[in-house]
Amino acid sequence: MNTPTLPDGQMWRLSVAPMIDVTDRHSRFFHRLLAPRALLFTEMITTGALIHGDQARHLDFDPAEHPVALQLGGSDPQALAASARLGEQWGYDEINLNCGCPSERVQKGAFGACLMAEPHLVADCVKAMQDAVSVPVTVKHRLGLDYSESYDFVRDFVGILFEAGCRVFTVHARNAVLKGLSPKDNREIPPLRYDAARQLKADFPQARFVLNGGIVQADQAVELERQFDGVMLGRAAWHTPGVLTDIHRRLWPSEAIPDEDSVIERMQAYAAAQVRAGVPLRIVVKSLLGWPHGKKGARQWRRTLTDPALLAGNDAGLLAQAWQELKRQNGA
Repeated sequence: MNTPTLPDGQMWRLSVAPMIDVTDRHSRFFHRLLAPRALLFTEMITTGALIHGDQARHLDFDPAEHPVALQLGGSDPQALAASARLGEQWGYDEINLNCGCPSERVQKGAFGACLMAEPHLVADCVKAMQDAVSVPVTVKHRLGLDYSESYDFVRDFVGILFEAGCRVFTVHARNAVLKGLSPKDNREIPPLRYDAARQLKADFPQARFVLNGGIVQADQAVELERQFDGVMLGRAAWHTPGVLTDIHRRLWPSEAIPDEDSVIERMQAYAAAQVRAGVPLRIVVKSLLGWPHGKKGARQWRRTLTDPALLAGNDAGLLAQAWQELKRQNGA
């Protein structure tokens, strides 16, 4: 097994959470323009999909996306090791194991948040993955299951994984309620418990802890980043992606970020290339819908980029047209 060490923390200061049907490679390309140093995650990909499915479809990404992490869903150590090996071969910078998703689909597959009840199995998975790759193997988890708020439960979970060699933990600071709540409800109803996450950081000073859950504003993110080893944004990166740039400027004030016109130019060029490769324009532009949040014309921007008739032409120039209209409405 690779000797566990505490990796350099810069990569984890700001990250965008793995989100099914959201963080595809087109979304990640866009987010990279907004936050040049953020760590980006794939959607959760199951071991079965990688081992038996179309590997290129699941794993291909643009080199501009680095640093980028592959999140895996599964509970079989050997299947996870094989999938992690594929991820490293494809060029991913980190392999992350999902121990936090509460959906019925992952419960039927006995992985995701269910794994928190089986920490020794998770430890075996982590060891197998670490043996297979040289990049960091990390874990994303919740604070507990259902309605028990026992700190001992999550402390023991993290402790067992720490002994197995895991050194980076992303803590979604809520419980996962496995029965009766939808994935959406699980992001909102179980109370946030940042104090429990802080206690984990205090109890395991030789590990890194990235905080996830309820982070939506730049001031809040910057303050929490001072208390943890990093912050991870979820739905805020989808609904108000401009917040990524706001946070990035505060964390790395000397780092150059493309201006808005440049973002559009690069997204238009990227969209045109994707369309030529057979990707529908609607798939490429969906992550941009919330970008002008709070500006005049934001509603028209969304209407334009979701209009089936306009998208049917698969003309990437539609993005520039929508942008020019938005600028006109804002007096630019």
